Amino acid sequence: MFAEGQLDLCFPQQGNISCRKPLTDDRLYFVVFSLTSVVTVLLNLLVIVSLLHFRQLHTPTNYLLLSLAVSDYLVGLEIIPVEMYKLTFCWYLGDHLCSLYNYTVLIITSASIGNMLLISIDRYMAICDPLHYNTKVTVKRIHCCVSLCWILSIAYCGFIFSSELSYPEKSKSCNGECVIFLDHQKGVLDMIVTFILPLSIIITLYTRVFVVAVSQARAMRTHVMHGKQQRAKRSELKAARMLGFLVLIFMFCFCPYFVVSLTSNDPNDIANITTIYLYLVNSLLNPLIYAFFYPCFRNAFKHIVTLRILQPGSCDFNTL
Repeated sequence: MFAEGQLDLCFPQQGNISCRKPLTDDRLYFVVFSLTSVVTVLLNLLVIVSLLHFRQLHTPTNYLLLSLAVSDYLVGLEIIPVEMYKLTFCWYLGDHLCSLYNYTVLIITSASIGNMLLISIDRYMAICDPLHYNTKVTVKRIHCCVSLCWILSIAYCGFIFSSELSYPEKSKSCNGECVIFLDHQKGVLDMIVTFILPLSIIITLYTRVFVVAVSQARAMRTHVMHGKQQRAKRSELKAARMLGFLVLIFMFCFCPYFVVSLTSNDPNDIANITTIYLYLVNSLLNPLIYAFFYPCFRNAFKHIVTLRILQPGSCDFNTL
C-alpha cells in the first residue's frame, strides 16, 4: 500500500524521483482541447483540398498558404491531442517518444514561422515591386522556397535538439513529465533564430508594405486608372491586408507562448496553459481568416461541403 502523499505521484513506487500528477484533470480541458483539435483538422483539411484541387487557386501566394495550412493541420492532428494528454495525465509513453514528439513540435513551429516570413516577403514584393513580381515570384520558385523552409526546419531543430534526441532522459527533472528542455546557449540561439530575427524582419517588411499600400490607395483615388489595372491593384492591396491580418494574429498568439515558455518551468501553471492554448488556437483561426476575407475560399469550401467536388471537371470550377 502507498502512503497518502504518494497517491498524487505518477509512479508511487518511485518516491521522490516521480513527478506529481497534473492538477488540471478537469473535464473542461478535455472538451475544449478536443473540439479545438477536431475543428482545426477539418478546417485546414478544407483549405488543403481547396488549394490542391481547384486550378484557379494554384497561385504562388496560395502555395505559401498551403504550406501554412499543412503545418496548422499537423498542429490539430498531433500537437493539440498530445498537449491535452499532457495536461490531464502523467507521461507514461517513455522518454524516447517524448523526445520525438518534442522534436516534431519544434519542426512544426519553426516551419510555421518560416511560412509567415515567406508570406511577408511575398507581399512585400507584390506591393513594393509589382513590375517584377510576376517574373521573380513563380510557382516553381515558391515550391523551392517552401521545400527549403521545411528542410531547414528539420535540420535546424535536429541541431538544437540533438542531445535530447540522443539522451532523452537527461533533461528530466522527474519521471512522468514530458517538457522541451534546451541548455542556455541553445535556448538563446533558438530565441534569436525563431523569435527575434524573423519577427523583426516580418515587422520591418509589413511596415514598408503598409506605407506603400497607403500611398497606392491614395493614388488610386486621385488618378484615373484603366479598369483592369485598377481591379488588379485593388486585389493586391486586399491580399496584403488579409495576409497582414494573418501575420498580426499569428504574432498575437505566438509571442505570449514564447515568452511564458522561457520564464515558466511549471507546465500546469495557468499562464502556461493559457498561452499554449492561445498558440494552438491560431491554427484554427487561420482558415477562418481565409474564409472571411477571400470569396474564392468560401466558394471552394461550398463546393467541397456540398460534394460538387466529386463532379467531373470540378477542378476547373470558377471559385471567384
